[in-house]
Amino acid sequence: MEAVGKRGVIMRHRTISTVLGAALIASLPSCARESAAKGQVRLNGAGSTFAYPLYTQWASAFGKVRPDVAIDYESIGSSGGINLVSDGRMDFGATDGPMTDAQLDAFTRQRNSKAIHVPTALGADVAAYNLPGINVELKFTPQVLAGIFLGSISKWNDPMLAAANPGVALPNVGIEVVHRSDGSGTTYVWTDYLSKVSEEWRTKVGRGTSVTWPTGTGASGNQAVADMLRVTPNSIGYVELIYAIRAKLEVGRIQNAAGEFVKADLKTITAAAAASADSLPEDFRASITNAPGGDAYPVASFTWILVPSTIGDSAKRDAMIAFLRWALTDGQGFTEKLSYARLPDSVIAKARVAVERIQ
Repeated sequence: MEAVGKRGVIMRHRTISTVLGAALIASLPSCARESAAKGQVRLNGAGSTFAYPLYTQWASAFGKVRPDVAIDYESIGSSGGINLVSDGRMDFGATDGPMTDAQLDAFTRQRNSKAIHVPTALGADVAAYNLPGINVELKFTPQVLAGIFLGSISKWNDPMLAAANPGVALPNVGIEVVHRSDGSGTTYVWTDYLSKVSEEWRTKVGRGTSVTWPTGTGASGNQAVADMLRVTPNSIGYVELIYAIRAKLEVGRIQNAAGEFVKADLKTITAAAAASADSLPEDFRASITNAPGGDAYPVASFTWILVPSTIGDSAKRDAMIAFLRWALTDGQGFTEKLSYARLPDSVIAKARVAVERIQ
């Protein structure tokens, strides 16, 4: 799918399976070589499918403000974005799981520059499902979600699931689990949450952009997972909220750290960030899953744009700084209509300071 905005701004959405290999990923930057008109500065980025709907809107809107800048973004998953910006094949990356210390070290070695995490918005992973005959918001405890994705809860009428949903006639059918097959920040958020709420999950599977799944079928990209859920009866999976809304999937309420069953929406996503906003580390690498507070949605996350602290091409450096300044100000006005939450003002203030350090 490709959306072409006015004044030469292009966004492409690609879901790339890991089986396609490094050769195809290596070719991605060439897709954008003709995207910018003569005289435009072109910024090439890649990564998060979680944030793709937002970045699509941002590129088009920023192009109207700055027609001298063309932005091309490849939606390939957070792992791909980290890899491509680290080795210099992309001007910026996008991720929903913060880079590890090892990845930061590799970035510094390869680019002779440090990586800066610039938070751009808040989003949420949701438990989306397709259960024919059940048109209510199901409730999921942490133990039930861990059990489903571990494979130890394999029927929809399992006693633990039934206990969380009294009065709902859950069918005696098998649960079809769908998960991501590619390196994904959406997966990082989901597994980070499960690792916090389930000792069994933490020790057997753990957290990461890619994990060895105990059960289920994989699909590459948020859109592919949503599509698979939509056509697979008795299925459940995790996707970023906007993808579930667009696919018209049922979305469950998840029990948070305070014991409340909470729906993912702008208020509850924002509440998840509120507790940690003032104590956000200087490098912005923070997890807000399983946040405290009765209103907090438990599977929320920042999403980040990754940029080098030193950009040798002065035209690209100025364009990148201008885009990030805009994203942290006017760009925040696009978040809520796409079911992302604005960054807290205190986070925006810290992020703007980081952007001004780009040299």
